[in-house]
Amino acid sequence: MNSAVKQSPEPPDAPAPAAAATPSAAAYRNLVMATIGFALTFWAWNLIAPMSGDYKDRLGLSSFQQSFLVAVPVLVGSLGRIPVGALTDKYGAKLMFPLVSALTIVPVLLLIPAKNSYGAMIAVGFLLGLGGTTFAIGVPLVNSWFPPAKRGFALGVFGMGMGGVALSGYFTPRIAKHGDNLPFLMVAGALVVFALLAAVMVSDHPNRKVPTDTLVHRLGEAGKLRVTWELSALYAIGFGGIVAFGVYLPTYLKTWYEMSPTEAGTKAAGFALVTVVFRPIGGWLSDRIHPALVTAGALLLAALMAVVQAFEPPLNPIGTIALLAMAAGLGTASGSVFALVSQVTPQPKVGSVTGIVGAMGGLGGFVPPLVMGAIYSAKDSYAIGFMLLSDLALAGCVYAYGRMRNVRRDG
Repeated sequence: MNSAVKQSPEPPDAPAPAAAATPSAAAYRNLVMATIGFALTFWAWNLIAPMSGDYKDRLGLSSFQQSFLVAVPVLVGSLGRIPVGALTDKYGAKLMFPLVSALTIVPVLLLIPAKNSYGAMIAVGFLLGLGGTTFAIGVPLVNSWFPPAKRGFALGVFGMGMGGVALSGYFTPRIAKHGDNLPFLMVAGALVVFALLAAVMVSDHPNRKVPTDTLVHRLGEAGKLRVTWELSALYAIGFGGIVAFGVYLPTYLKTWYEMSPTEAGTKAAGFALVTVVFRPIGGWLSDRIHPALVTAGALLLAALMAVVQAFEPPLNPIGTIALLAMAAGLGTASGSVFALVSQVTPQPKVGSVTGIVGAMGGLGGFVPPLVMGAIYSAKDSYAIGFMLLSDLALAGCVYAYGRMRNVRRDG
């Protein structure tokens, strides 16, 4: 077995609370704050997608141009998690959470003057990707405050912050009916309030070990761990599928099932809500069953439902059932994969490893919208795209069961 797999998940210099039986009040306070911040910044990160139909009509975009506009924040937010995770290891979440939340306000407000120019929207979308990096701040924060036996569930609860995508899908188009600029002003205001609260209420664990080496060296060390890349691949399928559907499902429903933008946004929000609910379930199951087995079962479910959707069934009831079951599988897998991350990663490296794994997960969400848009433009069908998703999910299922279940569980 690879030496990275054998590595003890809790080295002697790990923070003291890892050995505690019961999380402290401070642990739960930080979990709540991290989850709220994650949800708000993810809402900001996903502001373009629910309005993409309006941008397409206003700017005369092709399906590929529309998909690229939606995907740009996903790409930047994903890659940005790598340095942000490493910076969190160095400077702590107490600095990084309010800082990144405050900086995200800038592109949110810039969406207002940029809305009539495709080039300007792409540029602002690039900056908006900053909102997607808070995932790499919250995971090491939550991981440091909770003991191993409760980490899976705690990280799953934190992962519910990805429900910001659902909030954006449901509320953004509805708020926009009362004023084109109102969604951006409201989200910017919420981020101001959170940044101020986070500066006061978020706290790093007092025994947090601050790395003394350079950011490049820390990322290099994290990159040498075999499990970093194994987990990256699994997370790219699970979380990448969630991100891809979160940003592209409104377009898919509007194009294929001829829904209105508001109705498509509502249905997409329902999909995202299911992923949010099942993410802590995946973590909770992983505290009781080997997370690799949970991941394998969840990806198998997603693969089967993708095959069903590839046959382009009517939305009611078969398509709805297939999409919601797929959401449950992807949500469960995203929770169980990060439960495994917390078990095999030394505490001082959690931020760096989380940054890489999170980046790969986000990149997994960048490619599918582009592929789906290109396939639909060429074939006038989404079937090939769903079959590709099924193939990837099945491959992940086989690898998780055949290889990752041999990773030693944290005692």
